[in-house]
Amino acid sequence: MARTLRVELGDNSYPLVVGTGLLNRVGDLLTPHTKSNKVLIVSDTFLKARYMPVVLKSLEDAGLDVSTIAVPAGEENKSLTQFSDIQDSLVEHQLDRGSTLIALGGGVIGDLAGFAAAVYMRGIPYVQIPTTLQAQVDASVGGKTAINHPKGKNLIGAFHQPKLVLIDVRTLKTLDERDIRAGLIEVIKMGVIRDEPLFEMVEENLDAILNLEDATLIDMISSACINKAEIVAKDEKESGLRMVLNYGHTFGHALEAVTHYNRYRHGEAVSIGMNCAAQLAVNLGMFSETDFQRQHTLLKRAKLPIAFPPDLTPEALCAAMYLDKKTLGGKLRLILPTRIGEVVIRDDVDDRHVLEAILQCF
Repeated sequence: MARTLRVELGDNSYPLVVGTGLLNRVGDLLTPHTKSNKVLIVSDTFLKARYMPVVLKSLEDAGLDVSTIAVPAGEENKSLTQFSDIQDSLVEHQLDRGSTLIALGGGVIGDLAGFAAAVYMRGIPYVQIPTTLQAQVDASVGGKTAINHPKGKNLIGAFHQPKLVLIDVRTLKTLDERDIRAGLIEVIKMGVIRDEPLFEMVEENLDAILNLEDATLIDMISSACINKAEIVAKDEKESGLRMVLNYGHTFGHALEAVTHYNRYRHGEAVSIGMNCAAQLAVNLGMFSETDFQRQHTLLKRAKLPIAFPPDLTPEALCAAMYLDKKTLGGKLRLILPTRIGEVVIRDDVDDRHVLEAILQCF
């Protein structure tokens, strides 16, 4: 059971396969996209025992020369230190410009390994095999790669498109429920910013999604990926339209930064950020109370957080927002909803309105 989509980016176009049993087929699916038989798999220490053996066997059965590296799990390890370790491994195993790096894991691994591939020898091919819902519906599609700086999330990065994305929905069955719910926020976000039918799909099928029913997951993930692919095809380098994907992220990234990336899952922080952005839009008269409550209700049904923790201060969050890379000329660029299925980009919102919305979300 599999569905093949395509991200259309001219010479940088690539296939995206969503289905079941794909980890056992990585070798056959990868070889048409390789120029060299050398491959480096980057994963984390948690996933190494879980998924590395089956992927390694599939690649070796396809006649590929495979090396592996496992970095410590966790957002705090999307760092210069781990980036340097991957570069050392690429050099040590003598990968060349035709070799392939495989990112096997969640969003942290995809971002970290993708950035390593983007700069090694000024760019080598890489493949995304995302194993979390958040990575499958968002981080693995579109070629944004990055590592964190202590002062802000994803401040050091590059655009580097993968050659192939393989999404095996069965990997979700080994995640804990918290990670499934956190990943679901990116689907809900996509529904709010441009696809009301996708939002309705989640509303109507939430139980089946959380029960990880294969067919429902393939449909939902495919729909989310089609949306992301369409946006990326129109704005690969985030010069305009693609910024709408940051809905909830300016507030969410600030929350992650002030909590040192170790308290919230990324999706949990984005959920709080979406609630805050929606509240701000209501305050500005842009977003109806009815649609606000619709988003609010779905976030609560999905058991996602919607409030900032009481030990933080609004001032600290505001300060962190200005360190986010989405600022331009010292002004915040905020993605605010006008209805379910549509958002706008605003860079003219007064700080006092931002602070008021943050205060309402404590």
